[in-house]
Amino acid sequence: MSFNIENIPSQKRKIAIVTGANSGLGKEITIGLAKKEIKVIMACRNKSKAESAKAEVLSQVNSADIEIMLLDLNSLKSVRSFSTTFAEKYDSLDLLIENAGIMIPPLTKTEDGFESQMGVNYFSHFLLTNLLYPILNKTEGARIATTSSLAHERGRIDFDNLNAEKSYSKIGAYGQSKLACLLFAYELKRRLEKAGSNVIAVSSHPGVSKTNLFTNIPILAQFLMAPFIPIFTHPPKYAALPTLYAALGPDVKSGDYFGPTGFNGMKGKPGKVKSKPHSYDKKIASELWDVSEKLTGEKFLL
Repeated sequence: MSFNIENIPSQKRKIAIVTGANSGLGKEITIGLAKKEIKVIMACRNKSKAESAKAEVLSQVNSADIEIMLLDLNSLKSVRSFSTTFAEKYDSLDLLIENAGIMIPPLTKTEDGFESQMGVNYFSHFLLTNLLYPILNKTEGARIATTSSLAHERGRIDFDNLNAEKSYSKIGAYGQSKLACLLFAYELKRRLEKAGSNVIAVSSHPGVSKTNLFTNIPILAQFLMAPFIPIFTHPPKYAALPTLYAALGPDVKSGDYFGPTGFNGMKGKPGKVKSKPHSYDKKIASELWDVSEKLTGEKFLL
């Protein structure tokens, strides 16, 4: 089935959380959801950037129902605070869209000592899902959409070096974090089904898009890549479509993975795609789940 967001009916009275909603793909996802009359909680770290993005969304969708709630994925304390604040205000959650991410920064650690890419891209989202699960579980048809990347293809989970305890490779850590997101999505699907929950767990990747994630690529490399960007990438507006498909598509099933269907998955129309075989490794996924519970200090009550 081909996905055309114009054909999706109004989703009025639904509530969505979008992490990293103030720029790039997150902002485009927010616009797409707002067009379908979904109330969007923009979960962002920087209030002024979020306000600016909100104004931009409203300029495109003047009827948009948008609320900003502060969430810093560099801090598990912030994840807990956000989840508590949301639960105090709302008793349903239809869509949890875990979009926020960072890519190939210099070695930095989060407040909790995680390597920043594993912390922001994966561990904080793992905890966020865990804490919001009770609300998701009582919301009919709720979906959790995690964001992976083509980088998962070369990613490997190194349990002895999850947080750059021994060595640090920017690209290696990024691939590991994005593989972790996929392993989590598939393991979550299995555990939800086993628990008899109707919550849908899906994942997507945007292909290749020139967003602010590119800022950590060296200037010379950016210069050399410039002529090829139009050929091998697509704008954030189109890169956001696989996530919007995962969130809104009528034919979505738990465990589905969405991405561009063009050349090497880099760009093209959104559709259901297959991730690499090692992302379906149940043993690694289960071990990662146990480690994630331990490191985030919270048992996942499924």
